[in-house]
Amino acid sequence: MWRIYVLLTTAMLIWGFNLPLLKYLLLYVGPVTMTSMRILLAGIAVFIILSAFKILRLPTKKEWTYVIGGALLNVVLHHYFLNMGLVRTTGTNAGLILGTGPVLTAISVTLIFRNYPSKLQWTGFIIGLIGVGSVVLAGGGFTGLALGDGFIFISIITQVLSFLIVAKAAKTLDPRVLTAYMLLVGGAVLFVIGLIQEPGEIKAFAEVPPLFWLGFAASAIVGTAIGHLLYNYSVGKVGPSKAAIFINFNTMFSLIGSALFLGEIITARHLLGLILIITGVILGSGAAEDIWKQRKKQKRLA
Repeated sequence: MWRIYVLLTTAMLIWGFNLPLLKYLLLYVGPVTMTSMRILLAGIAVFIILSAFKILRLPTKKEWTYVIGGALLNVVLHHYFLNMGLVRTTGTNAGLILGTGPVLTAISVTLIFRNYPSKLQWTGFIIGLIGVGSVVLAGGGFTGLALGDGFIFISIITQVLSFLIVAKAAKTLDPRVLTAYMLLVGGAVLFVIGLIQEPGEIKAFAEVPPLFWLGFAASAIVGTAIGHLLYNYSVGKVGPSKAAIFINFNTMFSLIGSALFLGEIITARHLLGLILIITGVILGSGAAEDIWKQRKKQKRLA
């Protein structure tokens, strides 16, 4: 179990540090076109990695429904509405709305799978949400709801639903193989949307500086390919509720990455939020309960 917790933390570190990198890349290419090309490259990278480990296979007819459903929710709709929301609302609003992901996942799992988190885990979800709120509000406060906020909320809802698909598909299909097909199918659909919504934007790639390509490759291969491989594999092992609580770490690592690479300032409210986030993850993931049960077992055997 602890190995999975390490993988989830690593995935959040990758995603968190990927945020300031994406901000740099979007200075040169439109959001939908950029996202589609980045995801397509990530899908190709995952296929190469899985082929090298000889674990790639064709999904069955039933498994294709999970691939298409996951691709539409996790890749197409999530990334599309996230990008459309970010250009219409503030980063503060977006961060706070995305921070509801773990709680929404827990509620969805409870309603659909009848898998009830413990009281301690629910406490962790709430503490983590408060921590995310503290970090985000330190950046300038939460303004009134707008169209962009609605888009961001749709993006997190579609992502939460995709986690349920990944968990269900993991019973027969390796989540890493699922990730490869999801990225390729979703990237292709986003590419078509980009051609329609941002006609001619593909030409922008011909005018970017050399440093752009280094950042683009790092974001696609490490930020998207490896990040999604680690996360979806972990969802298949521990379930969507436990995995989703680690999303709170994304806010924390994004803050650290922004401070290191973009020169943003970390305040006392940020530090308080980080402490709450870490506490929420420990409680919400079940790690605290695992430690308590292990110590209780050791005392009984002593």
